[in-house]
Amino acid sequence: MLTLIKNAEIYAPQYLGKKDLLIVGNKIGFIRDFIGKPEGFVDIEVINAEGMVVVPGFIDSHVHIIGGGGEGSYKTRTPEIQLTDATLSGITTLVGVIGTDGTTRTMVSLIAKARGLEEEGITCYVQTGSYQVPVKTLTGKIEDDLILVDNIIGVGEIAIADHRSSQPTVEEMAKIASAARIGGMLSGKAGIVNVHVGDSFDHLKLLEEVVDKTDIPIKQFYPTHINRNPHLFEEGIRYARKGGFVDFTTSSIPKFFEEGEIKCSVGLKRMLGEGVPISRITFTSDGQASLPDFNEHGELIGLQIGKVSTLYKEVRDAILNEGIPIEDAISVITKNPASILKLHRKGSVEAGKDADLVLLNKDDLSIHSVFALGRKMTENGEALVKGTFE
Repeated sequence: MLTLIKNAEIYAPQYLGKKDLLIVGNKIGFIRDFIGKPEGFVDIEVINAEGMVVVPGFIDSHVHIIGGGGEGSYKTRTPEIQLTDATLSGITTLVGVIGTDGTTRTMVSLIAKARGLEEEGITCYVQTGSYQVPVKTLTGKIEDDLILVDNIIGVGEIAIADHRSSQPTVEEMAKIASAARIGGMLSGKAGIVNVHVGDSFDHLKLLEEVVDKTDIPIKQFYPTHINRNPHLFEEGIRYARKGGFVDFTTSSIPKFFEEGEIKCSVGLKRMLGEGVPISRITFTSDGQASLPDFNEHGELIGLQIGKVSTLYKEVRDAILNEGIPIEDAISVITKNPASILKLHRKGSVEAGKDADLVLLNKDDLSIHSVFALGRKMTENGEALVKGTFE
């Protein structure tokens, strides 16, 4: 199957100008000023993308694909993600995590769900483990998981600075990072340690102690929820200036903003204004996670569910409301996570890369169409391909 997209303005995410783009199978074949319709091909779709912007397919690298939660007992376990939750939101690559519940949510189920989503048409990786230390892996060793299982690309989300964490020590976190680093080196993967950071004033101290006391580089860690409160956000700025990565969570509720959570689009502008390089910042949705509201005693008083649809909404708000250039705003959900996680086939519009593309209406930057691995998944806001049980 060939698909020819003509007359689109392409952000790769850097601006390439108005170009034609030919999809060959599941790859981007050519990007040229002009590409004529190949003669002799019957099975070719030609799309006139005049008035549209083409950007890379979005990467959401922190999603509870098999559901999360349970902080309010069994009935509060959140549901699995469905294919169109992702595709209608422009997401073509997911990274699944487990989270708080490392008992009823297992690595076997996580990998099975990832493979199911891949069978349905998108790309899905996972992190090994959950909040808990020792890490509950698939094979019994972090290194073996990374080396032997293609879908596993790192470790996490390990919880710190949170009353729900297992309170890991510096030594325990150093050993986790070392195992992830070695497994990543031997398998050609990033071996990143994805770290859930809670509300505690301990902030990122544990990670900084590991970096200070060992040879583990700061970029071995990928801390998330950095925008959850003002004091953590300030520490995140300092941490990123030292060379670390920081990830903002786009799913939220109005009450969290009232209590001081930083809206991602606003936080992005602020971090850039503080001199943090755009390459060190990403957005993730925390999709399908529970959004628990605890009182001062750590007791659950409310619960909602994270949505992957918030991922691009915050990027769009950053462009339209905060004046962030498209190239920078799009990078936090394309190029940057692809680089951090070593997803070499993802994150940019480039010949030879996977044909994961999002077509946006230029006038309001709304999502028009989504291609995953060369297959058109959505068009005009409607799902063309649905999950098995949708």
